[in-house]
Amino acid sequence: TIELTEPYKDRGGLNPRQKKYRFGFDRVYNPTNDQEDVWEGAQPLVQSAIDGFDVCMFAYGQTGSGKTHTMIGDEANRGLIPRAVEMIFANKREIESKSDGDITVKVGVELLEIYNEEVRDLLSNESGPDGKLVKINVNGHEAVGNILATAESKEDIEGILNIAQKRRCVKATKSNSESSRSHLLFTIHFDVSSTTREGADRNGVLHIIDLAGSERLNKSGSHGALLTEAQHINKSLSALSLVIEKLQAKSEHIPFRDSKLTYLLRNSLGGDSKTLAIVCCSSHQVHFQESMNSIRFAAKASKVELKEGNQISV
Repeated sequence: TIELTEPYKDRGGLNPRQKKYRFGFDRVYNPTNDQEDVWEGAQPLVQSAIDGFDVCMFAYGQTGSGKTHTMIGDEANRGLIPRAVEMIFANKREIESKSDGDITVKVGVELLEIYNEEVRDLLSNESGPDGKLVKINVNGHEAVGNILATAESKEDIEGILNIAQKRRCVKATKSNSESSRSHLLFTIHFDVSSTTREGADRNGVLHIIDLAGSERLNKSGSHGALLTEAQHINKSLSALSLVIEKLQAKSEHIPFRDSKLTYLLRNSLGGDSKTLAIVCCSSHQVHFQESMNSIRFAAKASKVELKEGNQISV
């Protein structure tokens, strides 16, 4: 359970009324928790991907709230992506070593960014703000024409991530000195195949998404290109919030087509995927309204029921 208290307001001598709001989630982390604690909550979903399921994990919240730190981290505080990669290759080695050579595990990686409602392939040498666009397959709800890189070790993926981070669009705003101006979609394919064992083949997919942060234009000081970026970011996050709201209400029509982000996430949000939403908030009073908006989004997401009895863990 998490409790939010409205900041104090001077009511001209009247009794101060500070509303309190309570919300319940699967897990709640405070500033004393570390990356290991967050990983403990996410680890079972990575195992599900290894077991052959379609899994999606995404970080949501205002700019500067710690989403990229949670997903990627640094050498001293590794985020979910490097920990998931390490676990995946540990399982690859274990499966192959116990199979007497008749089971092969292949690991593939995709890295996309959505920048100003355009999908770009970060694995392409032509990537970056002026780089290669990836067309969306209207029927398959997935990107086509992008690079699927084969990885033989966690070091391979670490190298790929380092390159992608340099190519991703990051700029300074008043709200955040290193603000991600695009959504990052990192996908790992875990494909197990056997030459002799019937039923041993399986294909798991792990999508890890670092969303660009929502921002209030009057606080971020965005103008020119930054303003255009902020408008696209806020529009796509609003589309995601609307999709979550419609899924919660079990509406017949879910507006996945309203943005590239929700369109690419369609199978993860509306299918039989296992989904984890990590909502990052600032504890500072000046960010109370932004944090409240993020918490309300999380409350909606936690009530969404996916197929086969799965829910979005928050």
